[in-house]
Amino acid sequence: MNKLFFRGLVWLMVVGLFTACNEDDDDPTPMPDPDTDPIAVELEVRTVTDLPADPFTGEDDMGRPVGKNQFTFYSLENQTIVAREDSASSNWDIAFQGTNIIINGGPDRFGEGGAYIFEGTFEELQSVDPTRFIVDGVDNDVNDSDLAIPTGSTNGWYNYNPAIQVATPIPGRILVIRTASGKYAKIEILSYYKGAPESPTNEDESRYYTFRYVYQPEGTNF
Repeated sequence: MNKLFFRGLVWLMVVGLFTACNEDDDDPTPMPDPDTDPIAVELEVRTVTDLPADPFTGEDDMGRPVGKNQFTFYSLENQTIVAREDSASSNWDIAFQGTNIIINGGPDRFGEGGAYIFEGTFEELQSVDPTRFIVDGVDNDVNDSDLAIPTGSTNGWYNYNPAIQVATPIPGRILVIRTASGKYAKIEILSYYKGAPESPTNEDESRYYTFRYVYQPEGTNF
């Protein structure tokens, strides 16, 4: 083979390889879409322990706990209790008072919040269904309550046993939340009693929520 021809061939191969590398560098890898790529955002399972929900100050004539009829407001994004003085704002996402849970959304609220109940395990809930959200303060065809998360034993997140006077979370009922800022979260309530006893009795102090949740800052996948 002619030496000059061989050197020219090698030179063309080197130039071609260099050009191909430059073309690849000029074509950036597209960013993953969090709605279609579940690993685009690494999500953290957060746990809240003993969140007070209007702890009782005494008992009524029927022996039922009596509180101050006040909600505890909570920001899922910031993982903090929001002061009651700041409740007329979009700074909170969810609030608790006894077994009642409200969302910061609807005609009487200041956020974009909504909620629905998913039936299945915490892990099975992998994505949000935007068509299912209900807001507080509006009659709906899904439940008989004007709250997105209905009140009353067996209707929403808990079951109350009058024989032993204990409220326990219903397994497989996960709260799906649209936050005040339009983001999403899923919540599993683990206990309604202080210290989250495994087998609570009516001697345990009630109105203290322990729950775990995942907050999704972008997209609809968990």
